[in-house]
Amino acid sequence: MQLIPAAQKELNLKKNSISRRRIQDRFVIALFLLPALVLFSLFVIYPIFRSLYFSTFNWKGFGPAVDYIGIDNYRKILTDEVFLKAIKNVLLIIVLSLGIQLPLALILAVLVGRDLPGRSLFRTVFFLPYVLSEVNTAIMWMLLYNPDPERGILNAIMVMFGLEPIAWLADMKIVIFAIFVTLTWKYFGFHMLLYLTGLQNIPKEIEEAARIDGANSIQNFLFITLPLLGSTIKTSVYMSVLGSIQQFILVWVMTKGGPVNASETMATYMYRFGFVRFQLGYGSAVAIIMFILCMIFSLIYQALTRKPDYLTGL
Repeated sequence: MQLIPAAQKELNLKKNSISRRRIQDRFVIALFLLPALVLFSLFVIYPIFRSLYFSTFNWKGFGPAVDYIGIDNYRKILTDEVFLKAIKNVLLIIVLSLGIQLPLALILAVLVGRDLPGRSLFRTVFFLPYVLSEVNTAIMWMLLYNPDPERGILNAIMVMFGLEPIAWLADMKIVIFAIFVTLTWKYFGFHMLLYLTGLQNIPKEIEEAARIDGANSIQNFLFITLPLLGSTIKTSVYMSVLGSIQQFILVWVMTKGGPVNASETMATYMYRFGFVRFQLGYGSAVAIIMFILCMIFSLIYQALTRKPDYLTGL
C-alpha cells in the first residue's frame, strides 16, 4: 500500500520538473523574441496607429495636429476620380501580372529547369534585372522609350521598319502598358527563380513514373508539375498582388503618375499629397486605405489557399 503514495510523489515530481522546464523554455523563447517584438512594435505597429490618428486631421505636417475633421479625408479619397483611376491602374497591373507575367515565368522555369544546355546562363540572365534597383531600371527604360528615334532604341527600330515613332510614356492610352513591360522585365526573373526552387523540390521519380504510364509532356505538366507547385504558385501570386498594390518607385521615376494621371497608382497618389503637397493628414488616410486593402486581400487569400499541399505526404 505504501508504493502508491511513493509512485504518486514521483509522478508529481516529474510533472513539476516538466512544468518548470516548459516555463524555462518559454522564457528563453520570449527573451529571444523580445528584441524583434520591440522593433516591430516601434517601426510597424506604432506608425500604423499614428497614421490612423493623423488621418482624422487636416494636418500639414508642421506643429501639432489640431484641425480635427473626422472621416472627411476618407470621404474625399473615395470620391476622388484620380484615386479611383489609381485603383483601376493597380487592378490592371494585377490582372496583367497574373495573366501574362507569372504564366510566362512558370513556363520558362519549366523549360530552364530541364536538361537545357546553358541553363545556368539563362538563369543568371533572367534574374539579373531583379538585382538592379528600381531607379536604375526606370532610367534605363526611360532611355529606351525616348520618343526621339535618334535617342530611343525602340522608336529607332520602328522607324527602321517604316513605322511612326510612339511617345510611349506620353500617350495616355499606352503608358500603363509601357510601365507594365518594365515591371515584367524587372520582376520576371524573381518569379522564375521561385518556380525553379519549387521544381527542385519535386521528385523526378513521379514524372518518370507518369511517362512510363504513357503521359506526354503536356499531361505531365498539367497533372503532375502544376499540382506539386501549388504552394510556390500561391506564394508567387501573393507577392505579385501585394507588390502591385504598393508599386511606387518605378512609376514615380518614369512618369510621376502622368500624363494627366494616366499612370497613377495608389502609392504615387499617397506620395503626391503626403510629401509633395504636404497634406500629411490626407496622405495618412491614403496609407491607411492601402493598408486595409492589403490586409483584406491577405486574410481572404490565406483563407482560400489553406488547403494542404500535395508535397506534404511525399
